[in-house]
Amino acid sequence: MPQTWRPTGAAKLFTSAKDWSLTLDGDRVSLVIDGRQFSESVLFLDGLHAKLGLLWATVQIPVGQGKTIDLEGMPNKVALELVEAVTTAVAGIRHRQKVAELLREFSARISPVVAWAAKARQSCKAQLKARGWLTAEFRATLQRAKPQELQGLLDIPEVARHVASQPADVREAIGFWQHDLSVVLDHINQSHLTRELTASKDFFDRVEKSPLTEEQARAVICFDNRILLVASAGSGKTSTLVAKAGYALKQGYVAPEQMLLLAFNQAAASELRERLRTRLVPLGLPGDRVVAKTFHAFGLDVIGQATGKRPSLAPWVESGRDLEALLQKVDDLKDQDPAFRTQWDLLRVVFGQDLPKFGQEHEAPDAWDSTARRGGFWTLNNDVVKSRGEQLVANWLFYNGIRYVYEAPYRHDTADAQHRQYRPDFFLPDADAYLEHWALDAKGEPPPAFTGYKEGMAWKRQVHATHQTTLLETNMAQLWSGQAFHYLATELARRGVALDPDPDRAVPGRRPIENTRLARTFRSLLIHAKSNRLSVSDLRKRLQTGTAGQFRFRHEMVLSLFEKIWDAWEARLQADRCIDFEDMLNLAADCVEQGRWTSPYELVMVDEFQDASQARVRLVKGLVQGPGKHLFAVGDDWQSINRFAGSDLSVMTRFKDEFANAVRLNLDTTFRCPQSLCDLSSRFVQQNPQQLRKVVRSARPDVTEPVRIVRVGDEARIRAAVEQRVAQIAAEVPRGQQAHVYLLGRYQKDAAYLSVGHDPRKVDLRFITVHASKGLEADHVILPRMSSETLGFPSQVADDPVLQLAMPEGEPCEHAEERRLFYVALTRARSTVTLITLKNKESVFITELARDHRLKIRDADGEESRGEVCPACQRGFLAQRKGKYGPFLGCSTFPKCDHTRNLDAAPRRSAASPARSRRSASPS
Repeated sequence: MPQTWRPTGAAKLFTSAKDWSLTLDGDRVSLVIDGRQFSESVLFLDGLHAKLGLLWATVQIPVGQGKTIDLEGMPNKVALELVEAVTTAVAGIRHRQKVAELLREFSARISPVVAWAAKARQSCKAQLKARGWLTAEFRATLQRAKPQELQGLLDIPEVARHVASQPADVREAIGFWQHDLSVVLDHINQSHLTRELTASKDFFDRVEKSPLTEEQARAVICFDNRILLVASAGSGKTSTLVAKAGYALKQGYVAPEQMLLLAFNQAAASELRERLRTRLVPLGLPGDRVVAKTFHAFGLDVIGQATGKRPSLAPWVESGRDLEALLQKVDDLKDQDPAFRTQWDLLRVVFGQDLPKFGQEHEAPDAWDSTARRGGFWTLNNDVVKSRGEQLVANWLFYNGIRYVYEAPYRHDTADAQHRQYRPDFFLPDADAYLEHWALDAKGEPPPAFTGYKEGMAWKRQVHATHQTTLLETNMAQLWSGQAFHYLATELARRGVALDPDPDRAVPGRRPIENTRLARTFRSLLIHAKSNRLSVSDLRKRLQTGTAGQFRFRHEMVLSLFEKIWDAWEARLQADRCIDFEDMLNLAADCVEQGRWTSPYELVMVDEFQDASQARVRLVKGLVQGPGKHLFAVGDDWQSINRFAGSDLSVMTRFKDEFANAVRLNLDTTFRCPQSLCDLSSRFVQQNPQQLRKVVRSARPDVTEPVRIVRVGDEARIRAAVEQRVAQIAAEVPRGQQAHVYLLGRYQKDAAYLSVGHDPRKVDLRFITVHASKGLEADHVILPRMSSETLGFPSQVADDPVLQLAMPEGEPCEHAEERRLFYVALTRARSTVTLITLKNKESVFITELARDHRLKIRDADGEESRGEVCPACQRGFLAQRKGKYGPFLGCSTFPKCDHTRNLDAAPRRSAASPARSRRSASPS
């Protein structure tokens, strides 16, 4: 219906508006103005706009060269309605013109889509035949070739109606083009996988001694470019590797010479070669021609082929005598370089431990002062001091032959209504001086929780000023920077006291760190630095960023020693014309990355991927660069226990960051452990939030009590407890059968608990360390020393924080690697695990099992004993003790936790341990 607009009478009366009218009729417009009439397409009005006034508006129609036809005298609202109506009419014409043009060009636009769809279908068929999977690489290629001519076009209703009238092949091509390509290809892959599970069932049933599970078969069939197979303990990962190699050969996806299996040690590589031969050759597959090597052997091959000269591994490294060789270099340096000897001994005797975070110097005491009746920290001089800072000062004084008395009463009487008798931290009789060590940071501030601290400092300083006694002062910030030791040396010399450093001085108290343990730290630092391509300069830069914490003086000392040790190590390698393992991996990766060696391998499979270092990852990434390359990495991050040897957990947990478009698959079914043991061990290891999440299912019959805890009174009774458990196992063995039992030690010294008084026909009992047990299994497992001692389980020998300068970032979970090591120990068992612990020295892992899994604790005779976890610290057990007022219950971790309870009091839970929550207001 036509619409007409004209000025209002009022507007013509009160304004100078001319008489005009405008009629819109469909696509035509008629304009009468000044007696002249115009009839045009509505496009004539394209661009008109309204200028609103106080009452009336002016609609302006552009006519070119900056001129307009002005229509005055309409109310503002009416003018806006006119503009909207014209704009809509113009848009309608433009749309119809566009549609007409699109339909004229439709054939040209649709032709590439039809061609792409046809080629895509053919490519999918060819890819499935050639590789059995529409890989990430294939998807990316297909996506890049996808035409864009129809982008947004099919959203236009007229075009959509036109498409509906097209032949079926065109409609199908357009439908394929419209779908999310990733979803379509996923569907094709899943359909292919389902068909192959049936079509290749005979092969999956015969390739290993036992038929593959469906999850194993799915992992075999999936042939994407980058696959991480997260395999649970005892889930048959080796069977899956062998089956995948056989499947690739059977399907013709990869020739045997184009397949490479990499293992971490010679035993694993030999097993893979043997399994490839014995399982695949009888099926008519050339498994004996598949390459299976250790990383080291393969790396040497690459370097030899790339350079024409195969390098030699240092025999003292290859034979595992690398720590011995490093110790020899340390001895040589000590003989040749007095400064090195001094620094080495100072580090070993005085600076072996890091300092805790500021404000935590009083926490986790490791000794008990029976005279003062308080916990503290054991020094070389056999004192128990109140903080870790004081411990360091005391040890420095002892090392340098400076006599001191800890907390001796001040020579003047200071007791009054507000103060007890003053006891300075140290009295230095040869200097006739007192020494106070303050808990102050670089700004001169104490920890926020230390209320009244500065007031106490001021009072003590005033006491010395009043009585004119000499007060020396150090603080935590000066320990971190090393200024405290220079200050003390200077002040002592000023008072006629010379330092007499002696690392061989008889030590009545805490023993210094052993040379071997310290050398092991430097060996680990060397492995990680070389593996991660970090120089000493790089490590120093990282130190400046605070990576290793606040104690820079100590860490600078370590790096100074390390630089000389590294130089000596490299000098011996050059003298012997050899390389070490890290050199070999780096050189091999260089050859691959630089194109000096071209990989013939299209399928690279890596076993025990959780043990990979960054150097190994570099080599693997180089091998699978380029089109048509496949990586199948198999591992279990829950069993990553070789961080000291260079392994980096993040290669598993951040696999998709290292390898783009990676697919994660799981082997969740174990053939080893019963379900109850799976549940317990899985929950235990996943207390570390950085571990990958998974649920382990068992294919074995369950047992009633998979984990047993036996508590003995002292170390002398451990072996008897082992013998008793072995006797119980022997009694349960059916006639004519033999039970296999592992005695698993955290350290080699635990072999002392091996029982020999059993019938070997019924029980095959062997000792092995937990580290060496990975990959092995037995019917029963016994762990003989689950204690809270330094060399207990978890081990209290912490990684030196300076290693963080060269290692991957640390883990926030306490005992993270020890937790994984314990998981490995638990999952060696096909039936039961027996944990033997010591009374009042129970491992924190024992506490956790009793607390979170409600495990009973028995004595050696099988009787259930008290197993109440301390409600304050949640780390120890309540044990009966004797006091001057009679027996009471106290925490077994005392003095770290001093929670107590009356013997007849009901159990209760406490929010925090008094030992942990109390903060002394004393500044000493």
